[in-house]
Amino acid sequence: MDLSIVIPLYNEEESLPELSAWIQKVMQENNFSYEVIMIDDGSTDDSWKVIEQLRISNPNIKGIKFQRNYGKSAALNEGFKAAQGEVVITMDADMQDSPDEIPELRRMIIEDGFDIVSGWKKKRYDNTLTKNIPSKLFNAAARRSSKIKLHDFNCGLKSYKSKVIKSIEIYGEMHRYIPILAKWAGFRKIGEKVVEHRARKYGITKFGWERFINGFLDLGSIMFVGKFGKRPMHFFGLWGTLCFLAGFLILLYLTISKFFFDQSGLTQRPLFFVAILVMIIGSQLFLAGFIGELIARNSPERNSYLIEETTGL
Repeated sequence: MDLSIVIPLYNEEESLPELSAWIQKVMQENNFSYEVIMIDDGSTDDSWKVIEQLRISNPNIKGIKFQRNYGKSAALNEGFKAAQGEVVITMDADMQDSPDEIPELRRMIIEDGFDIVSGWKKKRYDNTLTKNIPSKLFNAAARRSSKIKLHDFNCGLKSYKSKVIKSIEIYGEMHRYIPILAKWAGFRKIGEKVVEHRARKYGITKFGWERFINGFLDLGSIMFVGKFGKRPMHFFGLWGTLCFLAGFLILLYLTISKFFFDQSGLTQRPLFFVAILVMIIGSQLFLAGFIGELIARNSPERNSYLIEETTGL
């Protein structure tokens, strides 16, 4: 199968018929074998009924319905599990992504050899204050921390080699950082394509202000887990040791000062309490690393590694 098109959706009954017809037109024009996987993320409207009706006229359409709303990351994760195409395309259901971009996104995977191609909505029609400015802040933070030079991590229109989406797991709000997850999994050829961003035709945006806070928290989680997930002691142990040594050296200085230079009591000097606090923090960080190491070593995934290829086996 040439393509799997994965579409997470929530309360998009109005846009689905037009979107599916547009996708079908593009697929027929390019003679692609394909499937469209629509994941209904607990919609409260008639989105699922629309999906069932669309499947009657187009058997390439497949549906997954969540019992309740889990979020876009969960929907994408289930869609990725079900996808069977050589190339996987993700797009939003609100008609702001254009299916006309699909052939070129696929070509960049097949012919140019990219593992991922991320869309860049260079010209946006979203609200400047509530979406565009926060998006720029997110993208700047993600670029700086991940060293991946993408302008728009959060663009829903992306294409992937099938192997990429089968090698990662997304949850929380981590769908906006899939390129980072893929990089940590060893897929480093990440490209970008300027794509059309269309003004919203149906409905309203489903994202609130809380997604910005959650996005930064998930970025921190991704960076930490990707770097220290299998060796937490290297992070917590290092900083714990440094904090403990700093506190010990301060305490040693105060002790020498007490006996040789100053007759005032140790507990009368504020620096004494700083030293004790830093030593306690260092001990706690070290213990956190030790406990994390025990958990990692007893995890069934502790020796689960992605192997690109083998020979002679």
